[in-house]
Amino acid sequence: MAEVTMEDVTKIYPGGIKAVDRVSLEIFDREFIVLVGPSGCGKSTTLRMVAGLEEITDGAIRIGDRVVNDVPPKDRDIAMVFQNYALYPHMTVYKNMAFGLKLRRVPKREIDRKVRDAARMLGIEDLLDRKPKALSGGQRQRVAVGRAIVRTPEAFLFDEPLSNLDAKLRVEMRAELKELHRRLATTTIYVTHDQEEAMTLGDRVVVMRDGVIHQCAAPLEVYERPVNRFVAGFVGTPSMNFFEGKVLSENGDLFFDEGSSKLKLPRRLHDVLAGRVGRQMVLGIRPSGLACKPEGKLAGSGNVMRVTISVVETLGDKMDLHVQTTAHDRIVCRVELDRALKDGIELLVYVNMDQVHVFEPGDEGVNVSLKGTGDQVSAA
Repeated sequence: MAEVTMEDVTKIYPGGIKAVDRVSLEIFDREFIVLVGPSGCGKSTTLRMVAGLEEITDGAIRIGDRVVNDVPPKDRDIAMVFQNYALYPHMTVYKNMAFGLKLRRVPKREIDRKVRDAARMLGIEDLLDRKPKALSGGQRQRVAVGRAIVRTPEAFLFDEPLSNLDAKLRVEMRAELKELHRRLATTTIYVTHDQEEAMTLGDRVVVMRDGVIHQCAAPLEVYERPVNRFVAGFVGTPSMNFFEGKVLSENGDLFFDEGSSKLKLPRRLHDVLAGRVGRQMVLGIRPSGLACKPEGKLAGSGNVMRVTISVVETLGDKMDLHVQTTAHDRIVCRVELDRALKDGIELLVYVNMDQVHVFEPGDEGVNVSLKGTGDQVSAA
Protein backbone atom coordinates (compact mmCIF):
# COMPACT_ATOMS: atom_id res chain seq x y z
CA MET A 1 0.00 0.00 0.00
CA ALA A 2 1.23 3.49 -0.83
CA GLU A 3 0.42 7.07 -1.63
CA VAL A 4 -0.10 8.00 -5.26
CA THR A 5 0.92 11.52 -6.23
CA MET A 6 0.45 13.43 -9.48
CA GLU A 7 2.35 16.66 -10.05
CA ASP A 8 1.29 18.87 -12.98
CA VAL A 9 0.47 15.80 -15.06
CA THR A 10 -0.46 16.66 -18.65
CA LYS A 11 -1.51 14.54 -21.62
CA ILE A 12 -1.53 16.00 -25.12
CA TYR A 13 -2.50 13.75 -28.03
CA PRO A 14 -1.34 14.27 -31.63
CA GLY A 15 -3.00 17.29 -33.16
CA GLY A 16 -2.61 19.28 -29.95
CA ILE A 17 -5.62 17.72 -28.20
CA LYS A 18 -5.10 18.31 -24.47
CA ALA A 19 -6.88 15.50 -22.60
CA VAL A 20 -5.40 16.25 -19.17
CA ASP A 21 -4.17 19.69 -18.18
CA ARG A 22 -1.65 20.06 -15.33
CA VAL A 23 -3.43 17.77 -12.86
CA SER A 24 -1.93 17.76 -9.38
CA LEU A 25 -3.39 15.38 -6.81
CA GLU A 26 -2.18 13.57 -3.69
CA ILE A 27 -3.98 10.30 -2.95
CA PHE A 28 -3.27 9.16 0.56
CA ASP A 29 -2.28 5.69 1.68
CA ARG A 30 -5.40 3.47 2.02
CA GLU A 31 -7.68 6.20 0.65
CA PHE A 32 -10.57 5.47 -1.71
CA ILE A 33 -10.68 8.37 -4.16
CA VAL A 34 -13.13 8.73 -7.05
CA LEU A 35 -12.54 10.64 -10.29
CA VAL A 36 -15.87 11.75 -11.72
CA GLY A 37 -17.01 13.94 -14.56
CA PRO A 38 -18.79 13.94 -17.92
CA SER A 39 -17.58 11.86 -20.86
CA GLY A 40 -14.33 13.21 -22.28
CA CYS A 41 -13.31 15.04 -19.10
CA GLY A 42 -9.96 13.19 -18.84
CA LYS A 43 -10.69 10.93 -15.86
CA SER A 44 -9.96 7.61 -17.62
CA THR A 45 -6.87 9.07 -19.30
CA THR A 46 -5.61 10.15 -15.87
CA LEU A 47 -6.17 6.64 -14.50
CA ARG A 48 -4.43 5.05 -17.49
CA MET A 49 -1.41 7.30 -16.98
CA VAL A 50 -1.17 6.12 -13.37
CA ALA A 51 -1.37 2.54 -14.65
CA GLY A 52 1.29 3.18 -17.29
CA LEU A 53 -1.06 2.40 -20.18
CA GLU A 54 -0.74 5.99 -21.43
CA GLU A 55 2.51 7.95 -21.57
CA ILE A 56 2.42 11.33 -19.88
CA THR A 57 3.37 14.42 -21.87
CA ASP A 58 4.57 16.39 -18.87
CA GLY A 59 4.68 16.21 -15.09
CA ALA A 60 5.43 13.39 -12.67
CA ILE A 61 3.59 10.43 -11.15
CA ARG A 62 4.77 8.81 -7.92
CA ILE A 63 3.61 5.53 -6.42
CA GLY A 64 5.05 5.34 -2.95
CA ASP A 65 8.47 6.97 -3.10
CA ARG A 66 9.12 6.03 -6.77
CA VAL A 67 8.67 8.25 -9.79
CA VAL A 68 7.05 5.83 -12.25
CA ASN A 69 6.91 7.95 -15.43
CA ASP A 70 9.14 5.49 -17.28
CA VAL A 71 8.30 2.33 -15.31
CA PRO A 72 6.44 -0.34 -17.36
CA PRO A 73 2.90 -1.18 -16.17
CA LYS A 74 3.90 -4.64 -14.97
CA ASP A 75 6.50 -3.15 -12.62
CA ARG A 76 4.31 -0.46 -11.02
CA ASP A 77 2.77 -2.85 -8.47
CA ILE A 78 -0.79 -1.83 -9.25
CA ALA A 79 -3.84 -3.89 -10.24
CA MET A 80 -6.48 -2.58 -12.62
CA VAL A 81 -10.10 -3.61 -13.12
CA PHE A 82 -11.46 -2.62 -16.53
CA GLN A 83 -14.95 -1.69 -17.68
CA ASN A 84 -15.27 -4.86 -19.79
CA TYR A 85 -13.55 -7.04 -17.11
CA ALA A 86 -10.98 -8.33 -19.70
CA LEU A 87 -11.32 -11.98 -18.66
CA TYR A 88 -9.71 -14.71 -20.77
CA PRO A 89 -12.69 -16.58 -22.31
CA HIS A 90 -10.83 -19.90 -22.68
CA MET A 91 -9.72 -20.01 -19.03
CA THR A 92 -11.72 -21.03 -15.97
CA VAL A 93 -12.38 -18.53 -13.20
CA TYR A 94 -9.60 -20.14 -11.17
CA LYS A 95 -7.08 -19.78 -13.99
CA ASN A 96 -8.17 -16.21 -14.73
CA MET A 97 -7.54 -15.25 -11.14
CA ALA A 98 -4.26 -17.17 -10.96
CA PHE A 99 -2.84 -15.98 -14.29
CA GLY A 100 -1.01 -12.88 -13.07
CA LEU A 101 0.54 -14.78 -10.17
CA LYS A 102 1.78 -17.51 -12.51
CA LEU A 103 3.51 -14.90 -14.67
CA ARG A 104 5.35 -13.73 -11.55
CA ARG A 105 6.40 -17.31 -10.80
CA VAL A 106 4.58 -17.40 -7.47
CA PRO A 107 4.69 -20.93 -5.98
CA LYS A 108 1.63 -23.07 -6.82
CA ARG A 109 0.68 -23.57 -3.19
CA GLU A 110 0.65 -19.81 -2.56
CA ILE A 111 -1.32 -19.20 -5.76
CA ASP A 112 -3.95 -21.71 -4.65
CA ARG A 113 -4.22 -20.12 -1.22
CA LYS A 114 -4.53 -16.58 -2.60
CA VAL A 115 -7.12 -17.53 -5.24
CA ARG A 116 -9.29 -19.47 -2.81
CA ASP A 117 -9.04 -16.76 -0.16
CA ALA A 118 -10.12 -14.11 -2.68
CA ALA A 119 -12.93 -16.33 -4.02
CA ARG A 120 -14.22 -16.88 -0.49
CA MET A 121 -14.10 -13.15 0.23
CA LEU A 122 -16.11 -12.42 -2.94
CA GLY A 123 -18.54 -15.32 -2.62
CA ILE A 124 -17.49 -17.03 -5.88
CA GLU A 125 -15.99 -20.24 -4.49
CA ASP A 126 -18.51 -22.35 -6.41
CA LEU A 127 -17.63 -20.64 -9.70
CA LEU A 128 -13.93 -21.48 -9.87
CA ASP A 129 -14.37 -24.24 -12.47
CA ARG A 130 -16.62 -22.21 -14.77
CA LYS A 131 -15.59 -20.19 -17.80
CA PRO A 132 -16.60 -16.52 -18.23
CA LYS A 133 -19.36 -17.27 -20.78
CA ALA A 134 -21.21 -19.24 -18.07
CA LEU A 135 -21.21 -16.29 -15.66
CA SER A 136 -23.61 -13.38 -15.17
CA GLY A 137 -22.39 -9.80 -15.41
CA GLY A 138 -22.16 -9.47 -11.65
CA GLN A 139 -20.21 -12.72 -11.37
CA ARG A 140 -17.74 -11.60 -14.05
CA GLN A 141 -17.27 -8.36 -12.20
CA ARG A 142 -16.42 -10.27 -9.00
CA VAL A 143 -13.93 -12.42 -10.89
CA ALA A 144 -12.22 -9.32 -12.29
CA VAL A 145 -12.00 -7.86 -8.79
CA GLY A 146 -10.71 -11.18 -7.46
CA ARG A 147 -7.96 -11.23 -10.07
CA ALA A 148 -6.86 -7.84 -8.76
CA ILE A 149 -7.09 -8.82 -5.08
CA VAL A 150 -4.78 -11.83 -5.37
CA ARG A 151 -1.99 -9.55 -6.52
CA THR A 152 -1.99 -7.65 -3.17
CA PRO A 153 -0.81 -4.52 -5.02
CA GLU A 154 0.13 -1.13 -3.64
CA ALA A 155 -2.93 0.37 -5.34
CA PHE A 156 -6.15 -0.72 -7.04
CA LEU A 157 -7.34 1.12 -10.15
CA PHE A 158 -10.98 0.77 -11.26
CA ASP A 159 -12.14 2.08 -14.65
CA GLU A 160 -15.97 2.28 -14.60
CA PRO A 161 -16.28 -1.35 -13.44
CA LEU A 162 -20.03 -1.20 -12.78
CA SER A 163 -21.20 0.52 -15.97
CA ASN A 164 -22.22 -2.76 -17.66
CA LEU A 165 -24.44 -3.90 -14.78
CA ASP A 166 -28.16 -3.28 -14.33
CA ALA A 167 -29.30 -0.64 -11.83
CA LYS A 168 -30.11 -3.05 -8.98
CA LEU A 169 -26.83 -4.93 -9.29
CA ARG A 170 -24.85 -1.68 -9.46
CA VAL A 171 -26.25 -0.67 -6.08
CA GLU A 172 -25.38 -4.07 -4.59
CA MET A 173 -21.86 -4.04 -6.02
CA ARG A 174 -21.24 -0.50 -4.75
CA ALA A 175 -21.86 -1.72 -1.23
CA GLU A 176 -19.63 -4.76 -1.78
CA LEU A 177 -16.76 -2.64 -3.13
CA LYS A 178 -17.03 -0.28 -0.16
CA GLU A 179 -16.92 -3.20 2.27
CA LEU A 180 -14.04 -4.77 0.36
CA HIS A 181 -12.01 -1.59 0.64
CA ARG A 182 -12.69 -1.45 4.37
CA ARG A 183 -11.35 -4.99 4.77
CA LEU A 184 -8.33 -4.69 2.45
CA ALA A 185 -7.41 -1.05 3.25
CA THR A 186 -5.61 -0.67 -0.08
CA THR A 187 -5.17 2.68 -1.84
CA THR A 188 -7.89 2.83 -4.49
CA ILE A 189 -8.48 5.13 -7.47
CA TYR A 190 -11.90 4.69 -9.01
CA VAL A 191 -13.22 6.29 -12.22
CA THR A 192 -16.91 6.74 -12.97
CA HIS A 193 -19.26 9.07 -14.85
CA ASP A 194 -21.99 8.28 -12.31
CA GLN A 195 -21.95 11.01 -9.66
CA GLU A 196 -24.19 8.94 -7.34
CA GLU A 197 -21.59 6.18 -7.45
CA ALA A 198 -18.88 8.72 -6.68
CA MET A 199 -20.77 10.14 -3.70
CA THR A 200 -21.41 6.75 -2.10
CA LEU A 201 -17.96 5.22 -2.63
CA GLY A 202 -15.32 7.90 -2.26
CA ASP A 203 -13.49 9.16 0.81
CA ARG A 204 -12.88 12.13 -1.48
CA VAL A 205 -14.40 12.99 -4.84
CA VAL A 206 -12.43 14.63 -7.65
CA VAL A 207 -14.71 16.45 -10.10
CA MET A 208 -13.12 16.95 -13.54
CA ARG A 209 -14.05 18.78 -16.72
CA ASP A 210 -12.00 19.34 -19.88
CA GLY A 211 -8.93 17.74 -18.32
CA VAL A 212 -8.95 20.02 -15.28
CA ILE A 213 -9.78 19.31 -11.63
CA HIS A 214 -12.53 21.68 -10.50
CA GLN A 215 -12.95 20.41 -6.95
CA CYS A 216 -11.46 17.72 -4.72
CA ALA A 217 -13.15 17.20 -1.37
CA ALA A 218 -15.23 14.83 0.75
CA PRO A 219 -18.54 13.89 -0.93
CA LEU A 220 -20.75 16.04 1.33
CA GLU A 221 -18.35 18.97 0.96
CA VAL A 222 -18.70 18.79 -2.81
CA TYR A 223 -22.48 18.48 -2.56
CA GLU A 224 -23.05 21.20 0.03
CA ARG A 225 -20.28 23.64 -0.95
CA PRO A 226 -19.63 23.33 -4.69
CA VAL A 227 -16.89 25.74 -5.75
CA ASN A 228 -18.53 26.72 -9.04
CA ARG A 229 -21.64 26.33 -11.15
CA PHE A 230 -20.32 23.33 -13.08
CA VAL A 231 -19.70 21.29 -9.91
CA ALA A 232 -23.03 22.38 -8.45
CA GLY A 233 -24.89 21.27 -11.56
CA PHE A 234 -23.01 18.02 -12.07
CA VAL A 235 -23.20 16.68 -8.52
CA GLY A 236 -26.68 15.85 -7.26
CA THR A 237 -29.74 14.07 -8.67
CA PRO A 238 -31.84 15.86 -9.82
CA SER A 239 -29.31 18.56 -10.55
CA MET A 240 -29.33 21.99 -8.93
CA ASN A 241 -31.78 24.59 -10.23
CA PHE A 242 -30.24 27.80 -11.56
CA PHE A 243 -31.95 31.18 -11.91
CA GLU A 244 -30.32 33.96 -13.87
CA GLY A 245 -31.19 37.40 -12.55
CA LYS A 246 -30.02 40.52 -10.71
CA VAL A 247 -29.08 41.39 -7.14
CA LEU A 248 -31.15 44.32 -5.85
CA SER A 249 -30.96 46.46 -2.71
CA GLU A 250 -34.12 47.79 -1.02
CA ASN A 251 -34.36 49.39 2.43
CA GLY A 252 -31.19 47.73 3.69
CA ASP A 253 -32.10 44.28 2.41
CA LEU A 254 -30.76 42.42 -0.62
CA PHE A 255 -33.01 40.60 -3.05
CA PHE A 256 -32.51 38.38 -6.06
CA ASP A 257 -34.82 39.24 -8.94
CA GLU A 258 -35.21 36.10 -11.05
CA GLY A 259 -37.62 37.79 -13.46
CA SER A 260 -40.94 36.69 -12.03
CA SER A 261 -40.39 37.23 -8.31
CA LYS A 262 -37.95 38.81 -5.87
CA LEU A 263 -36.34 36.47 -3.34
CA LYS A 264 -34.96 37.96 -0.13
CA LEU A 265 -31.31 36.97 0.30
CA PRO A 266 -30.06 35.88 3.74
CA ARG A 267 -27.88 38.17 5.85
CA ARG A 268 -24.89 35.83 5.49
CA LEU A 269 -24.63 36.91 1.84
CA HIS A 270 -24.86 40.67 2.36
CA ASP A 271 -21.12 41.36 2.66
CA VAL A 272 -20.12 39.33 -0.40
CA LEU A 273 -22.99 40.64 -2.56
CA ALA A 274 -22.98 44.29 -1.49
CA GLY A 275 -20.54 45.13 -4.28
CA ARG A 276 -22.57 43.18 -6.83
CA VAL A 277 -25.86 45.07 -6.53
CA GLY A 278 -27.33 45.65 -9.99
CA ARG A 279 -25.19 42.96 -11.55
CA GLN A 280 -26.31 39.80 -13.34
CA MET A 281 -25.70 36.77 -11.13
CA VAL A 282 -26.97 33.18 -10.90
CA LEU A 283 -28.92 31.83 -7.93
CA GLY A 284 -28.71 28.07 -7.28
CA ILE A 285 -30.99 25.90 -5.14
CA ARG A 286 -31.28 22.13 -5.01
CA PRO A 287 -34.69 20.52 -5.68
CA SER A 288 -34.89 19.47 -2.01
CA GLY A 289 -34.66 23.14 -1.05
CA LEU A 290 -38.03 23.87 -2.65
CA ALA A 291 -41.36 22.98 -1.03
CA CYS A 292 -45.11 23.34 -1.57
CA LYS A 293 -45.90 24.05 2.07
CA PRO A 294 -44.67 27.05 4.12
CA GLU A 295 -43.39 25.06 7.10
CA GLY A 296 -40.57 25.94 9.50
CA LYS A 297 -37.98 28.22 7.91
CA LEU A 298 -40.07 28.33 4.75
CA ALA A 299 -42.77 30.33 6.52
CA GLY A 300 -40.93 33.66 6.12
CA SER A 301 -41.63 36.32 3.51
CA GLY A 302 -39.63 37.01 0.38
CA ASN A 303 -39.10 33.35 -0.52
CA VAL A 304 -42.14 32.55 -2.66
CA MET A 305 -42.45 31.87 -6.39
CA ARG A 306 -45.67 31.31 -8.34
CA VAL A 307 -45.19 28.37 -10.70
CA THR A 308 -47.06 26.08 -13.06
CA ILE A 309 -46.51 22.31 -12.97
CA SER A 310 -45.51 20.90 -16.36
CA VAL A 311 -44.50 17.32 -15.42
CA VAL A 312 -45.01 15.18 -12.31
CA GLU A 313 -42.65 12.26 -11.63
CA THR A 314 -43.76 9.95 -8.80
CA LEU A 315 -40.91 8.26 -6.88
CA GLY A 316 -42.62 6.23 -4.19
CA ASP A 317 -43.00 8.54 -1.18
CA LYS A 318 -41.46 11.48 -3.08
CA MET A 319 -42.36 13.43 -6.19
CA ASP A 320 -40.25 15.44 -8.61
CA LEU A 321 -42.27 18.37 -9.86
CA HIS A 322 -41.04 20.00 -13.06
CA VAL A 323 -42.39 23.53 -12.89
CA GLN A 324 -41.94 26.83 -14.67
CA THR A 325 -42.24 30.53 -13.91
CA THR A 326 -42.82 33.29 -16.41
CA ALA A 327 -39.04 33.76 -16.50
CA HIS A 328 -37.68 30.19 -16.19
CA ASP A 329 -38.88 27.15 -18.12
CA ARG A 330 -37.41 24.30 -16.07
CA ILE A 331 -37.29 24.12 -12.28
CA VAL A 332 -37.36 20.82 -10.38
CA CYS A 333 -38.84 20.52 -6.87
CA ARG A 334 -38.47 17.31 -4.84
CA VAL A 335 -41.44 17.17 -2.46
CA GLU A 336 -43.43 14.71 -0.36
CA LEU A 337 -46.01 12.62 -2.22
CA ASP A 338 -49.24 14.56 -2.81
CA ARG A 339 -51.76 12.95 -5.17
CA ALA A 340 -53.53 16.28 -5.62
CA LEU A 341 -50.57 17.69 -7.57
CA LYS A 342 -51.14 17.30 -11.31
CA ASP A 343 -49.81 18.63 -14.59
CA GLY A 344 -51.04 22.15 -15.35
CA ILE A 345 -51.77 23.17 -11.75
CA GLU A 346 -50.59 26.59 -10.58
CA LEU A 347 -49.20 26.81 -7.06
CA LEU A 348 -46.78 28.63 -4.77
CA VAL A 349 -43.30 27.20 -4.24
CA TYR A 350 -41.34 28.16 -1.13
CA VAL A 351 -37.56 28.53 -1.34
CA ASN A 352 -35.34 27.62 1.61
CA MET A 353 -33.12 30.69 1.37
CA ASP A 354 -30.66 29.22 3.91
CA GLN A 355 -29.69 26.70 1.21
CA VAL A 356 -29.19 29.04 -1.76
CA HIS A 357 -25.89 29.54 -3.56
CA VAL A 358 -24.96 32.57 -5.65
CA PHE A 359 -22.65 32.16 -8.63
CA GLU A 360 -20.90 34.48 -11.02
CA PRO A 361 -22.36 34.23 -14.54
CA GLY A 362 -21.08 31.53 -16.91
CA ASP A 363 -20.93 27.73 -17.01
CA GLU A 364 -18.08 27.72 -14.48
CA GLY A 365 -19.02 30.80 -12.49
CA VAL A 366 -17.44 30.88 -9.02
CA ASN A 367 -19.68 30.22 -6.02
CA VAL A 368 -19.34 33.59 -4.28
CA SER A 369 -21.69 32.52 -1.48
CA LEU A 370 -18.93 30.34 -0.02
CA LYS A 371 -17.13 33.51 0.98
CA GLY A 372 -20.19 34.40 2.99
CA THR A 373 -19.63 31.34 5.21
CA GLY A 374 -15.93 31.89 5.85
CA ASP A 375 -14.96 29.11 3.42
CA GLN A 376 -12.21 29.52 0.88
CA VAL A 377 -13.23 29.15 -2.75
CA SER A 378 -10.70 26.74 -4.22
CA ALA A 379 -10.56 23.65 -6.37
CA ALA A 380 -8.83 21.38 -3.91
